[in-house]
Amino acid sequence: MGLQSALHLIFPPQCISCGMLVESDFALCGPCWRETNFIAGLVCDRCGTPLPGEPAEAAEYCDDCMRIARPWARGRSALIYKDNARRLILALKHGDRTDLARPAAGWMLRAAAPILVPGMLVVPVPLHRFRLLRRRYNQAALLAQGVARAAGLTLCPDLLQRGRRTEVQDGKGVEARFSNLSGALAANPRRAARADGRHVLLVDDVMTSGATLAAAAEACLRAGATDVSTLVLARVAKDA
Repeated sequence: MGLQSALHLIFPPQCISCGMLVESDFALCGPCWRETNFIAGLVCDRCGTPLPGEPAEAAEYCDDCMRIARPWARGRSALIYKDNARRLILALKHGDRTDLARPAAGWMLRAAAPILVPGMLVVPVPLHRFRLLRRRYNQAALLAQGVARAAGLTLCPDLLQRGRRTEVQDGKGVEARFSNLSGALAANPRRAARADGRHVLLVDDVMTSGATLAAAAEACLRAGATDVSTLVLARVAKDA
């Protein structure tokens, strides 16, 4: 504790978003916290997007999850993808801010509490090897590692692999997004047995249409997973 206090005197904790001084490490200052849209209250049980009304025992679903078939059972999201949440995720994804994975994993774990079950296998959505070489890290894998460690669950970072390089999803409609991901993900032959008979928790940074998560969930089910749930840092909502 003495060493930690001394370090804080020399290097005071700073807001992970704007750099303003804060009371603890890996925290947001007040203004940045208010600009970060944390999801709470009633949510869709399949994707975690917020819904109007009060939480109830019966599961509720958003329009997208009632209209689009989801190959996973339940899902949660920690943030709405806009304002400061969007800036943080872009910094994690493209700005080498790997330090953001630690607080983000904590936010995700709180959101995931209702859907966590003992013995889950935590699996990140993979990047294609060329994109991974260029970026040098997979942000989904960093988030999955943090979630698995904090929840005491087993992590399998390479259960899935992206067999072909897909086009960037930005700007595509729902049908084009699903078509772009069709057949792109599969279980790693050297790791597929680890999913057999397990409940897989798929982890990614952002969910828009759900095409990537659907392709990943289907690959897990083909590998023998009994159930799949999803957990993302942020959900793109219609009002975003």
